[in-house]
Amino acid sequence: MNTPLRIALIASARFPVREPFAGGLEAHTWTLAKALTAQGHHVTLFAAPGSDPALGLRELPVHRPVLTDAARADVSMPDATWMAEHHAYLRLMMDMAQDGCAHFDVVHNNSLHYLPVAMAPALRLPVVTTLHTPPTPWLESAIQSQDACPVTFTAVSSHTALAWRSTVPDARVVRNGVDTRLWTEGAGGTYLAWSGRLVPEKGPHLAAEAALRAGVPLRIAGPVGDRRYFDEYVQPLLGTGIDYVGHLGRHALVRLVGGAAAALVTPSWDEPYGLVVAEALSCGTPVCGFDRGALNEILTPECGRLAPPDDPAGLAALVHETVRLDRRAARRRAERFCSLDTMAAQYTALYEELAA
Repeated sequence: MNTPLRIALIASARFPVREPFAGGLEAHTWTLAKALTAQGHHVTLFAAPGSDPALGLRELPVHRPVLTDAARADVSMPDATWMAEHHAYLRLMMDMAQDGCAHFDVVHNNSLHYLPVAMAPALRLPVVTTLHTPPTPWLESAIQSQDACPVTFTAVSSHTALAWRSTVPDARVVRNGVDTRLWTEGAGGTYLAWSGRLVPEKGPHLAAEAALRAGVPLRIAGPVGDRRYFDEYVQPLLGTGIDYVGHLGRHALVRLVGGAAAALVTPSWDEPYGLVVAEALSCGTPVCGFDRGALNEILTPECGRLAPPDDPAGLAALVHETVRLDRRAARRRAERFCSLDTMAAQYTALYEELAA
């Protein structure tokens, strides 16, 4: 790197980018901001109120627009959360269009909102957007709003790049990285670990069913993102060797995952990447999961096992095999394939290419 870059990172307007993280997107954005700053770049993070001020934060103006009674009564009026996010990104992109080129060399959009893509042609500086999810109609529409979309796209996995190929044929794969200095090796133990948002698409109840079938205790950590789901599907399984240990900060989560014999990863949808897989491997903890989405890109036979999707019995049958895998092989896989240094170097090279 010859000259430090001035980088604008656009994050979620819904959840703060701070510990304990609401999900993998917030954890990724926090990690990327820290890594780029450590490389000597000047990073400004545009994120939801309450985000970590140590990141060079500029809070997105997330507030409700002042709407007239007539507008609120219109049948097309969306819910308040949608309207607040729309207003926040609209204001941010208007400001960027006005004088963003005087303050930044590149904009990196890590939000899931359509406006940073739709309004990119109004900016006089390059825009990178990372595709973190399967295709959405709003974002596909934004990409197609210009005959030639000026945005440079990256995808968090080959699986995600393939899912977007009809709309974005040339997305570059830059896999999310984990800080292997923070996610340190643990000694393992006698229990299984599951971490993530407690929502149906992450399938923590399937992990609990598999652990019960395998006869191995399970500790579940993460924010309750869907209270009704948690109460109906997860809560009844607790107290039978299945424990919910709460929404943990990063250091406590490292101790939990590093102290586990194996990590269960049970998506009920096609996971675009699977940050919890990379985190577990960095802790030297082998992974037993469902073969969905990008999990088979991260795991190798030396560090994990994959069962058919939505099959807790099949997962349970692989648990005892998984816990016998070499923890050093898991750690090596994280260092070589999904480290923070690898991710930061790839993004820096892209920024420099575009800024030149």
